[in-house]
Formats: sequence, structure tokens, C-alpha cells
Amino acid sequence: MRSAVVLGVESSCDETGAGLVRDGRLLGHAVASSMDEHARFGGVVPEIASRAHLHALRPVVLKALDEAGLRLSDIGAVAVTTGPGLSGALQVGLAGAKGIAYSLGVPLYGVHHLAGHVAADTLEHGPLPNPCMVLIVSGGHTSLLLVRDLARDRITHLGDTLDDAAGECFDKVARVFGLPYPGGPAIDRTARAGDPRAVPFPRPLPG
Repeated sequence: MRSAVVLGVESSCDETGAGLVRDGRLLGHAVASSMDEHARFGGVVPEIASRAHLHALRPVVLKALDEAGLRLSDIGAVAVTTGPGLSGALQVGLAGAKGIAYSLGVPLYGVHHLAGHVAADTLEHGPLPNPCMVLIVSGGHTSLLLVRDLARDRITHLGDTLDDAAGECFDKVARVFGLPYPGGPAIDRTARAGDPRAVPFPRPLPG
């Protein structure tokens, strides 16, 4: 007997994503980004992100279904990011996922954002070693996680950045220097053309 098709919905920040999975295999997916709308502000604006999710959610789900060659009635369960993330953005995805699950009479599952990142890798590379250490460079913080069996064991937080995620730091530094958003690629390009001896940075803990 074949397992159910699961629709996954992600709306934690500036991208609206939908994917359809069965038996650990990705059948179809679609993503809509609101990055261009945030670029003029030099970073993600939560209210703009929320409105963008509202407009993108239905088209993204329909596009994923089309790519998979499936209909809405083929969905046997719905999974949705419930946090962490931008509050308004998460609410849009959660409300949409609840509506789909309720209309189809299928189960709804809330997914922790970081666990979703870890699980998504298995769609591309297969099962993770048990145990393994995972580095997450996304969202509000950069995290180091201890992962065992994704379905049965709790993910253990080994450590987090104290303030922003690495990518957010790049965005803020880029804004100070008048570089475009997103900051990471802009700083990287600028650094390649710079003088590596311009600033005599100290070497910490050389011994």
C-alpha cells in the first residue's frame, strides 16, 4: 500500500514554498520570493513579507501540484512551518495550510523550522547518518544541532549565535557600506576586488 502524498507549506520569511512528497521522494515543488520588494530597504520588512505570502500561497501550491501531476484531492496530509520565523508570515502559511487540510478532511502537522531544514536535505541526499551534527545558517540565528533519528528523536541544540544569523550580519554591514541587498554576495564581490593588506587585523589565539 502506497503512503499518502504530503503537501508541505513554508512561509517563515521572504519565500513562499510548497512541496509534495511521498515515501521520502519530492514529486513537485514551487517557490515565490519577495526579495526584490525588500531590496530597497536593505533587509526583510515583515509586513511586506506577510502580504507577499498572502498573494503567493495559492499560485505556489497550484504550481507544485501541476509539476507533480497531481490534484488537490490527491493530498493525504498537510505539513506547515509553525516557527521560528516572522510572526505575520507564519500566520499566513498556517492559515492557508489549515484551510486546505480542513477542506480535504486530512491531518495537519506543524513543523519546527530548523527540523524542516534538516529534513529537506534528505530529499536531495538520502537519509542522514545517525547520529550527525548539522549546521543551520538560516533565519534568526546560526545553529549547531545534534541529529539522530529525525522521526523518533528530539533534535538537540548544541549552540546558537547570540544575536543575528551570519547572513543577517552580512545584510546589516552591506547596508552601512551602501551595498545592495542581499549583503552576502555583494560583500563577497567587493572583498574580491579589495586589498587584503589594507587593515592589519590581529590573529587571535595563535598558540
